[in-house]
Amino acid sequence: MKTTGKVTGIISNLVTVEVDGPVAQNEICFISLGNSKLMAEVIKVTGKNAFVQVYESTRGLKKGNSVEFEGYMLEATLGPGLLSSNYDGLQNNLATMKGVFLERGEYTNPIDTEKEWEFKPIAKPGDKVEAAHWLGEVEEGWLPHKIMVPFSFKGEYTVKSVAQPGNYKVNDTIAVLTDDKGEDIPVTMIQKWPVKVAIGGYKEKPRPYKIMETGVRCIDTLNPIAEGGTGFIPGPFGCGKTVLQHAIAKQGEADVIIMAACGERANEVVEIFTEFPELIDARTGRKLMERTTIICNTSNMPVAAREASVYTAMTIGEYYRMMGLKVLLLADSTSRWAQALREMSNRMEELPGADAFPVDLPAIISSFYARAGLVTLYNGQTGSVTFIGTVSPAGGNLKEPVTESTKKAARCFYALNQSRADRKRYPAVDPIDSYSKYLEYPEIAEYLNNKVESGWVASVNKAKNIILRGKEAYEQINILGDDGVPLEYHMRYWKSELIDFIILQQDAFDPIDSSTPMERQKFMLNKVLEVCDAKVELENFDQITAHYKNIINIMRQMNYSEFKSEEFNKYLDQLNTIIRHDN
Repeated sequence: MKTTGKVTGIISNLVTVEVDGPVAQNEICFISLGNSKLMAEVIKVTGKNAFVQVYESTRGLKKGNSVEFEGYMLEATLGPGLLSSNYDGLQNNLATMKGVFLERGEYTNPIDTEKEWEFKPIAKPGDKVEAAHWLGEVEEGWLPHKIMVPFSFKGEYTVKSVAQPGNYKVNDTIAVLTDDKGEDIPVTMIQKWPVKVAIGGYKEKPRPYKIMETGVRCIDTLNPIAEGGTGFIPGPFGCGKTVLQHAIAKQGEADVIIMAACGERANEVVEIFTEFPELIDARTGRKLMERTTIICNTSNMPVAAREASVYTAMTIGEYYRMMGLKVLLLADSTSRWAQALREMSNRMEELPGADAFPVDLPAIISSFYARAGLVTLYNGQTGSVTFIGTVSPAGGNLKEPVTESTKKAARCFYALNQSRADRKRYPAVDPIDSYSKYLEYPEIAEYLNNKVESGWVASVNKAKNIILRGKEAYEQINILGDDGVPLEYHMRYWKSELIDFIILQQDAFDPIDSSTPMERQKFMLNKVLEVCDAKVELENFDQITAHYKNIINIMRQMNYSEFKSEEFNKYLDQLNTIIRHDN
């Protein structure tokens, strides 16, 4: 029998309900309002009172309205048809809306139940299976979509029968399993899973051991992110967070892309909806949208839906990970998710933490980031969820609680700098403040040294040191003037500028420069370090400076696919003649 209750208090979308039976944390309930019902989630229980956050506007809600509790948590519907779809935080399919906006109490089916899919069996009658084992597959776009034993199943089952190859709808029975009691259980192509519970069923979750190439030099060369790793991009408004995320999505080494717009401005969400379907997938030459799912929650939607959107996105990512696929999850922006948590915490009059955020904000962020990762499946194959979120700190303050809490959870930190953006040095990732802890992993270092070249990590650290010393020299030159410092300081500064212009700066809209494979990145870094390592006769400083500028201009303008350009090699030879000591 379902628990029911009555509304006793309303503060915006926080509603207090007096219940007549047991309720659970995160349980879903529906509040009656005229001919519609509003979905809500239990976020706190105190005695006979349950505090629920409503996912929609509470306008018109009154004391005494009836509430019915469903006995389950907020769930995501998982099955073929998720890719190429646009959802809101509650997984309503935005393509099937009746108008421009969803009406209150209107909930759409996330998956088309009438579409037929060509099913191919994998399991055979008599096989022993458990949760997440593959029963068959359908082709979703150009990706194999595995039909799995539902994740909620416990224990071992025997496959009694599997559907023959052919076309089936998602609600058709494609397999029958027998449990240890001898009962037959039909299985369809779709299943449901609570979004706030991590999907299990994998064999183990090892440490990441290889990088995910993004084609962005300031990431892949200096601060690589691991496949199955975590990172975040903090920065002030207008510094290029969204453009950088789009570049990573377009060029990243992933099978599935999930974009979660969490509390974004409506115009930015419209850009995602209009631009993403037009992007060409560099790997296949097809539309990038064919392997992308977009989940949006604009800033004018109720704050409760912001939290739901990121968890729904992560659940869909974990679902595809269990198929042995590489998933890239991008969330923009987790700051607005944290602001929603702060708003609900304040309405419940909880003890505030720093800047009035919840005291347990670091734990919430850490537990969410921990759901990403590389996993080994029951059959030995691997799947991964690589998560990169953006943070929008007020005034670009990287010491505020959301940034500091995320720093503790994420392994990569890509700090966007306002001054770099103002100077049009894009991507505006600060090479000094940013870091990747994965470079400290022995597995990652071994992988890079084997895949790129021996001593690659040492070369990267050397480049970072040149950039740091160049910044220090620049500050001294600014304070003391050009003539107040030794010429050696100017050389340090120009070496760092060489790395900045050639390696760090990248045109995301140029067909050649937008994506740089690791082979090209190796060539570029080695050439730059070769110039920086050359011994210098300081009396030739003016001539050296002129040639540094020539190399910068050529490297920025040349077609990077033609490394053996005679023009470039001519300048490099001239430079070496000038700055090397005669042996």
